[in-house]
Amino acid sequence: MNVDNRSKNDALCEETEINRHRTLDSIAALSGGIAHDYNNLLTAIIGNITLARRYLDPDDKAFRLLDQALQASEAAKKLTQKLITFSRGGAPRKVVTAVDRLVMNAVDFTLSGSNIKTSYHFAPDLWRVAVDQSQVGQAIHNIVMNAREAMPQGGNIKIAATNIAAPAAIDSLEEGDYVKISITDQGRGIPAAEFDKIFDPYYSTKDMGEQKGTGLGLSICHSIIKKHGGGVSLESQINAGTTLNIYLPATRSKPDIVTVRREPDSQGPIYGDGKILVMDDDRGIRELAGEILEHLGYRVDFAGDGAEAVAAYQAALESGDPFDVVILDLTVRGGMGGKEAIQKLMTLDPGVKGIVSSGYSEDPGLTDFEKHGFSGVVAKPYTLEELGEKLSEVLNG
Repeated sequence: MNVDNRSKNDALCEETEINRHRTLDSIAALSGGIAHDYNNLLTAIIGNITLARRYLDPDDKAFRLLDQALQASEAAKKLTQKLITFSRGGAPRKVVTAVDRLVMNAVDFTLSGSNIKTSYHFAPDLWRVAVDQSQVGQAIHNIVMNAREAMPQGGNIKIAATNIAAPAAIDSLEEGDYVKISITDQGRGIPAAEFDKIFDPYYSTKDMGEQKGTGLGLSICHSIIKKHGGGVSLESQINAGTTLNIYLPATRSKPDIVTVRREPDSQGPIYGDGKILVMDDDRGIRELAGEILEHLGYRVDFAGDGAEAVAAYQAALESGDPFDVVILDLTVRGGMGGKEAIQKLMTLDPGVKGIVSSGYSEDPGLTDFEKHGFSGVVAKPYTLEELGEKLSEVLNG
């Protein structure tokens, strides 16, 4: 091949890669918007179901039917979280992490109950990484799940992690130190012609349908690792297996101490008392929040946007009957949202206790809620139990 032809091929590959990233970005933005709207709808569905069950005996047929509806709604909730993770708004909350523990936890969880064996090889001096443990764990889970499904008769998955400098094979990586995580299966392999497609949304080599592929797994993996400043590469041979390599920027910092969030009390909701202001531009969600809060023992007032919330809060202060907590929707179409509202409320009352809520659970306003002046966060869709627990935490400090 002469120089001119090689230059033309390089230019064509570059143009194809640019167009591919544009397509991914467009689909990611659309996915995030759809997930936000779905979470608002699921808030009404899940909230009303959990509230309705409180009025029924667990032995009633209606209770069992609602329980099945709740399980289906929880599955829909997980799907919207996948869309949010894929969307470009999913900002990672990074902590310094030991790679071996993160990888082993994700792999062992994914292969639990399967007929797959694993073998691990970690470099003895393995560098640490600053990552969102939940997101990177999801990325590893997606790769291992693909490997598991590629070996229905069983087999062995090899997992290795080593320290490397920025590899030339991954053009998108900046110069620096990286930890390379390799996951190798013994499946049938992927044809070379499909290499450029496997990270595309909704592309799958598996049949579509129940317990089959949706084609989102590796797209989500690619999106997560890219947001962490890393990269993903593929090696595969027909009838010889496939290796997915993850490259994560290394750090020499010590691991952070991570506080594990306690799950809501499964025995029942936490009741309380006090005066709550709910600000949300969706009337259905306002009405639902009111029903839940009154059931939990609180008095409730409402606002449709941040400006109304500030006015209501000021009036309550002046009346001598202030609000104990405000619950603010993060984003209001055509009006003042939660981040601006909490800043104005803090000028009225430096001790204001605000809970931020949104259907877009990866927004920096939620992931870094304390930096914006909030005392807590409750992501939509939420249950009666989750809202009661969060109010108890905020009110009791």
